[in-house]
This record gives sequence, C-alpha cells and structure tokens, in this order.
Amino acid sequence: MEEPQMGVELQTRVHTQNQDKDLSSANQPQSSRFRHYKWWIRVISYIVFLIAGQSAATLLGRLYYDKGGNSKWMATFVQSAGFPILLPLLFYFSSPFSKSNHRGVSCTTKQPTISTLVVLYFGFGLLLTGDNMMYSYGLLYVPVSTYSLLCATQLAFNAFFSFFLNSQKFTPFILNSVILLTISAALLAVNSGSENTSTVSKEKYAIGFICTIGASAAYSLYLSLVQFSFEKVIKRETFSAVLDMQIYPSFVATCGCVVGLFASGEWRGLSDEMNEYGNGKVSYLMTLIFTAVTWQVSSIGLLGLVFEVSSLFSNVISTLSLPVIPILAVMFFHDKMDGVKAMAMVLAIWGFISYLYQHYLDDSKSKRANSNEVAQV
Repeated sequence: MEEPQMGVELQTRVHTQNQDKDLSSANQPQSSRFRHYKWWIRVISYIVFLIAGQSAATLLGRLYYDKGGNSKWMATFVQSAGFPILLPLLFYFSSPFSKSNHRGVSCTTKQPTISTLVVLYFGFGLLLTGDNMMYSYGLLYVPVSTYSLLCATQLAFNAFFSFFLNSQKFTPFILNSVILLTISAALLAVNSGSENTSTVSKEKYAIGFICTIGASAAYSLYLSLVQFSFEKVIKRETFSAVLDMQIYPSFVATCGCVVGLFASGEWRGLSDEMNEYGNGKVSYLMTLIFTAVTWQVSSIGLLGLVFEVSSLFSNVISTLSLPVIPILAVMFFHDKMDGVKAMAMVLAIWGFISYLYQHYLDDSKSKRANSNEVAQV
C-alpha cells in the first residue's frame, strides 16, 4: 500500500510545482510591464524638465543682455550657480532611508574611490566652465532664434562622439539626421550677413556664431563622457548618482566663474549694471535667479535622460525646444524669421524626427527580443 501512496504524493508535489511555475510566469510579464511604465514616467518627467528649463533659461539669458546686462562672466556664472537648490534632494536620496535605487534594484556595485570621483567631477566642472562661457558669447552676439538653431548641431556632434565613446551605431536614419542638421547650420552661416544689426558688428557676429558651434561640440563631448562615466566608472543605478553628476561639477564650474569674474575685473561694473538695468534692480536680480534655477531644472532633465537612455537621445530631446525658442524669440525679442531661417528650422526638425524614428525602431526591436525570451522561458 505504500507505493501507491508515494505515487500520489509525488504527483501532488509535481502538480504544486507546475502551479507555482504558472503563477511565476504569469506574474513576470506583469512585473515587467510595471517596470516599463515606471521607466516611461521617469523619462517623460525628464523630458518636461529639459524642454521647459532649456526654453526658459535661453530666453531669460537673452533678456539679461537686452535689458542692459553686459557681464559675460555673470551670464556664465548663473548657468551653474543654481546647484544649491538640488542639495535637499541629494541629502534625501543619499540618506539611509533611501538605499535602493529608483529602478528598484539594490546598489551592490563596488563604488569608485574618492580620488577618482574628485578628478572626474573637477574635469567635468572645468569643461562646463569653458562651455558655458562660449554659450554666453553666443547669446550676446547672435540673435536668440539663430542661437537656438545652431544649438541643434549638438545632435550631430553627439552622434560623432557617441560612436567612439559609447559604441553608438550609425544607421541610415541617424546619418540622415546628422547631415540635415549640418546643412541647417551651414544655411545660417551663409545667411549671417542679413542678420547683422547696427549694435553687432560682423566680427562680433562671427565670434558669437563660432562660439555657439564650439559650445555645442563641447557640450556633446560632455554628455558622451557623462554616459561613459555612468557605465564604466560610477556604475550606480541611483538618482543620487545623477544629482552628484550635476551638483559637484556645477560647484567647480561656479568657482571657476567667480575666479574669472574677479580676474577679468567685471565685478567692478556689476553695481552700475544693476542700477542701470532696463527693468530695475528687482527685475535684474529676479532675471539672474530664475535663469540659474531654470538651468538646473534643464540639466537634471538632460542628465536624467543620459542616465535612463543615452547621451544621444538626451540631445535629441533637447532639440524639441528648437521650434519653441525661435517662435518665442520672434514674439518677445522681435528677431527676424526670414525664409532661410525657416528652411533651417524645417531641416533641423526633419533631422530630429529622423533620429526619433530610429529610436522607435530600436525600442520595437528590443520589445520583440524581450517577448521572445519570455516565451522561451
């Protein structure tokens, strides 16, 4: 009588194990879908931060110059000086109460040494200082609508740097995007003569044009290096890692701007600049404060997208503000929107859509691969 009884118990265990497997396989897609939705919520949030922050910061930067601001070091300073508003977030996400990362996985990866992080953040801070200074020259000497279109060349530069630093593949759509953005910038360069005003000489316009292109290239290099650092050096999947990458280099860049402000002697004219500001002293201070805050909001969105997706995708999303800023510049700063500039805008948007479609194809391919893996399990 024991053998039939053992056989019944064995069948019961096998049946129970099969039920557990069925439940596990049923819960796995649900868990995967939940993580996917959370990922999209984070990405959409970063996109909103980036587009809103970048558009507002660019227009406020131009407003500073148009109403009487003239200090290039001060304009550079506010691009990084708003980092203290992020310190409460850093303290919270670095506290013992927030040990797991925002992707739901505990952080067990070996951390880089303090000396490595110091060198990393110091190098990024110096790179940001030079980059922000070039952007300041661009905003001073180039109409804001042209400035925003030239900034779209970041995508082309970033594709180049991503190819060597981040193993980014060049597909026909990405190559098409790079070519279109290059042509867009070339059109603006050819059309530069028609945009010179009585207050900006051709030499200063050329300086602003070159500085904006140089700043776009430098920032693209910065984003690719940030992605490389996340993957190879920091190796932490936490929001605090994103905050660290924003706060510490910004602190170094701010210190560099303070040194430049005093070394150049521009600090002596800040009092007169505030007294003679077109909209008054309060407006002067509020313009600088809000410029600093909006740049930090933009940077968090930018670095968040680098962390969640890639540096190239982050740059692509930043070009979404391309149709917004020139239109707002025409409305508020009375920039000209001639046929050549409109054509440049169309080409830049076309380049953006071309890359976005490539990302859609990559995402669809990734989903099919994951579905096949789940089916095989």
